[in-house]
Amino acid sequence: MQLDLNLLTALDALLEEGSVAGAAARLHVTAPAMSRSLGRIRHTTGDQILVRTGRTMTPTPYAIAVRAQVHELLHQVQGVLAPSRELDLATLERTFTLRWHDSLVALSGPALLAAVRGQAPGVRLRFVAESSVDTPQLRRGEVDLEANANRPGAPDIRAESVGETGLVIVVRRGHPLTLGGALTAQRYAAAEHVTVSRRGNLANAVDDALARLGLRRQVVATAPTEAAAFAFARDSDLVISVPEATTRSVAAGLGLAVLPMPLELPSAPVYLSWHQRYDTDTAHAWLRGLARDALALCGAS
Repeated sequence: MQLDLNLLTALDALLEEGSVAGAAARLHVTAPAMSRSLGRIRHTTGDQILVRTGRTMTPTPYAIAVRAQVHELLHQVQGVLAPSRELDLATLERTFTLRWHDSLVALSGPALLAAVRGQAPGVRLRFVAESSVDTPQLRRGEVDLEANANRPGAPDIRAESVGETGLVIVVRRGHPLTLGGALTAQRYAAAEHVTVSRRGNLANAVDDALARLGLRRQVVATAPTEAAAFAFARDSDLVISVPEATTRSVAAGLGLAVLPMPLELPSAPVYLSWHQRYDTDTAHAWLRGLARDALALCGAS
C-alpha cells in the first residue's frame, strides 16, 4: 500500500474546516482539487469522512474519532521533514563525547566545561582518551568532537584549524641547558631526550630538522602523554620537546623550566574534527563554537 502524505495534510484540513471549500482555502488549492483529495481519502479509508447534511457537511463517527490523531501525526511528520533549528539551551539535555589530546583537555577542558555549564546545565561532557591507533569512532557517531594535531583525511570528516603553537623545550630547573652560553642546536642534540607519542614513536619532526643540520639526538624513551614525560624530566637531565601552548602553565606548576627551541620548525596545528552528519545539528554547532573559544582563550592560537 502506497501512502501519499499530501492526503494526511488534506484530511487534517477537511476535519478542521468541516468543508471542502474551507479546506481548499486553507491549503491554497482549488475546490475541485480538494474534492478529488477527499475522494482519494474515502477510497483509502473506506469511510465517507464528511457527509452532506443540508447545506453543511458533518464528519462521520470515524472522522471524529481520528481527528486528534491525524493532527498529531501531521505535526510529527512536519517535525521530521522540517525540523526546528531553534536551540533552547536552558532545556537541552545531551551528552557529548570528546576525544581530545590529553594536554588540550588539561589546558582548555575546564574553560569549555564552565562555558557549557553556564549556558546549558543539562549538557554533560565525556572526555575520553586518545587511542594509539586510528579509530572510526567519529564516523560511527561514538565521538562527537576531536581536538588534536591530526587533520583527518576521510572525505566525510570535517576538520577546522582552530590554532597553532610552536615547540619549546622543557627541562628541570638547573639543567645544564639552562646554564652558560647560548642554547644551540648542537647542545640540544647532545642531550638525552624523551619523546611524547601516544603511538610510541621514537622519532618526529624534530629529528628531521636535526638531520638537515647534520645532527642526531639520542632518544632514550617515549611517553604516551606530556604529563608522563614531565615526570621523567623532573628528577633527571632528560629533555622534553612539546607544544608551547599546552606546556607553560603546567611546567611552571611542576617546577620545570621552559626554553626556546633552537631549531626552525613549523608550528604544530590544532584541529577540531567532527563527522559531517553534525553539520546542521544546532546543538553540536553551539558546542563547536564554545570549543573554539576555549582553545583560543588558553592560547592554542
